[in-house]
Amino acid sequence: MLKSLLGYQPSSGVAVVESLVEELVDKWASYPKSQHTPVCSHLLGLAMKAVTQLAMGSRFQDDAEVIHFRKNHEAIWSEIGKGYLDGSLERSSSRKAHYESALAEMETVLKSVATQRPAAGSMCIWAVHFLSISEAVQEQLYQELVEVLGEKPVSLQMIPKLRYCQQVLNETVRTAKLTPVAARLQEVEGKVDQHLIPKETLVIYALGVVLQDAETWSFPYRFNPDRFSDESVMKSFSLLGFSGNQACSELRFAYTVGTVLLTSLVRRLRLQPVEGQVVEARYELVSTPKDDTWVTVSERNS
Repeated sequence: MLKSLLGYQPSSGVAVVESLVEELVDKWASYPKSQHTPVCSHLLGLAMKAVTQLAMGSRFQDDAEVIHFRKNHEAIWSEIGKGYLDGSLERSSSRKAHYESALAEMETVLKSVATQRPAAGSMCIWAVHFLSISEAVQEQLYQELVEVLGEKPVSLQMIPKLRYCQQVLNETVRTAKLTPVAARLQEVEGKVDQHLIPKETLVIYALGVVLQDAETWSFPYRFNPDRFSDESVMKSFSLLGFSGNQACSELRFAYTVGTVLLTSLVRRLRLQPVEGQVVEARYELVSTPKDDTWVTVSERNS
């Protein structure tokens, strides 16, 4: 998957992500227990480093390059997700100038990173957030990681054996409504009630609604990875394009980054929520928290 996505051998791609994750976890481990850790900024940075280093090599080992790239990327992604949709970009000369300037700098690399980073970064952010407020889930995941991996780093061969970790990421995608909408070209003529859908019609799917439909999901607003131990639930999830052959390369990459992050983070640190914090979602092409999300961390062996 990583080879087809970014042109690297999969094993070396995982090694790059793992190195970046270890660097981040070391940083979090150095914080005092009372320090509020900014999840969004750190994990979006992690995702950006992973994509850019895999796609473009050592240039993006420099944090200054990553920060500059990230600012340009955020300006572009924000306008793609909002400015074009509501027409506000054309009504603001300053926003349009900023967008065009950022786009000019990134046009040679935008296609390879624009879709990868938001999905991977947002999945990691939501997974850490949900684990921080779900102590029982966090501990069950820890037990699986210790039993399956021990102290060894994760590999592509071991990822399929981490079943509960997969369930945690599936439930993260569902609960966060990670991709609220999707578009697909109708391959054959279809019908919804009395309405015909001609062949080659672009159909917009309201995935955010389906992912929390009470007729499909019991207690749909509750974060409960155990629901994905049911094969019928997994089948419904796959049909929506979130797993199996239906999943796009961006989502498969996000699952890989998310797995590597959780295998390192949860084995070394306990995650706790910041008291009184209210996390609200912003729904664009990918859902993210409206504001930065904060956690506190503590060493497991302390």
